[in-house]
Amino acid sequence: MSEPTKPKLLIVEDDPGLSAQYRWAFPGWQVVLAGDRAAAEAAVRKEDPAVVLLDLGLPPDPEGVSEGFATLEALRRLAPRLPVVVATGQGQRENALRAVSLGATDFHEKPVDLAILRTVLDRAKRLRELEDENLRLAAAPRTSPILGIVTSDEGMLKVCRTVERLASVSVPVLLLGESGTGKEALARALHDMGPRAAGPFVAINCAAIPETLLESELFGHERGAFTGAVKQVIGKIEGASKGTLFLDEIGEMPITLQAKLLRFLQDQVVERIGGRTPIRVDVRVVSATNQPLEEQAESGRFRGDLLYRLNSVTVRIPPLRDRAGDALLLARFFLTRFAKEFGRRLRGFDAGATAAIEAYRWAGNVRELENRVRRAALMTDGPMISAVDLELEAPEQKQDLDLRAARLRAERDAITKALARTEGSLSAAARLLGISRPTLYDLLETHGLSPQRAGDKAGGAPTAEQAGAT
Repeated sequence: MSEPTKPKLLIVEDDPGLSAQYRWAFPGWQVVLAGDRAAAEAAVRKEDPAVVLLDLGLPPDPEGVSEGFATLEALRRLAPRLPVVVATGQGQRENALRAVSLGATDFHEKPVDLAILRTVLDRAKRLRELEDENLRLAAAPRTSPILGIVTSDEGMLKVCRTVERLASVSVPVLLLGESGTGKEALARALHDMGPRAAGPFVAINCAAIPETLLESELFGHERGAFTGAVKQVIGKIEGASKGTLFLDEIGEMPITLQAKLLRFLQDQVVERIGGRTPIRVDVRVVSATNQPLEEQAESGRFRGDLLYRLNSVTVRIPPLRDRAGDALLLARFFLTRFAKEFGRRLRGFDAGATAAIEAYRWAGNVRELENRVRRAALMTDGPMISAVDLELEAPEQKQDLDLRAARLRAERDAITKALARTEGSLSAAARLLGISRPTLYDLLETHGLSPQRAGDKAGGAPTAEQAGAT
């Protein structure tokens, strides 16, 4: 059995002798060395360390601390939740406190006591692990009754509960929603959660099959029924007997076929093309569309009597832009899935990406979000996904000439960004803002923010087989 992988420790130190000592001083770590700010940033992007040990005296200011603090701030921007332990000179406690206020996790005074330093580094790693677990639990969505649907939005949860109730009865259901909102996932749930689960689930996209072939696909044909019909073919309707027939994009069905489909819905009987024998089938029909069928029925482009047969119960699925918090929730779900699939160590989305995801309208809904996150997971160079990686633009800040309103908005935005940058850690956010934790609690209450809503906490994605987009 292979040994467990050691956590990576990035040591930013320009002293060659001390660096050589560090190489053997931490047997429980995989040590990575960097001698300056640029090398440290490159190592964070490439190596994704668990903890950083940072000496404040770095070139070009080895006798001072300016470059050390600049490196600390650069690493915090690059990886907000990466623990950084600062090494300071003896008696320089003010520098240690300043480093902690800028986001350092801990400090250790020189000359180095290796036994104590090992304990400090282990504690920083353990705190990070606990924070990751807390964030994962905090970011978990409210329970959805449908496997494969990832959501925390009340409107979408209501849709899921409706589908759960409808699964037990075989009435026709019409799913209305934009492309990419999860119609097929809900149709499969109607099948899998009901008494027909042991039967077939047969899906057909009415918009993807040419009109000349759609009738044969639905109803089947006998041998010799038309040129090229060299054998008998069972249609999708007949093949779905004892199960569920899912008619996707039903609004695209040719008007010439709608009458024949209506007859089937009325009598539960089909005739193959070229056949003379009626075939009785027992099928539940679930249909879906992003078209305004009521308007099409009024204009004559869709049969009104067919619409009434299809929509015994209509379920309207909200678009992603109207599902509060779901865009970020799904983005993190997809990022976790693709990071594992592609073998990438990705920590999450930076503040710009978070703001861009929230501001974007998501015309393609869940499917578009999934595609953008997949591409970003493949193409990004660092451990954090940016708005550029998602090919999105971070929203611009609007000016406000009302000084009080502008001040309040700026204060609220600063709190939100600090919590987003620190992935919801109140202690780290307070340090970043230069205030105490009790003061941050007071400001959250003043602005009507909860820690989770304000910071949009990241974490491990919920366990689900898929996010379900059609």
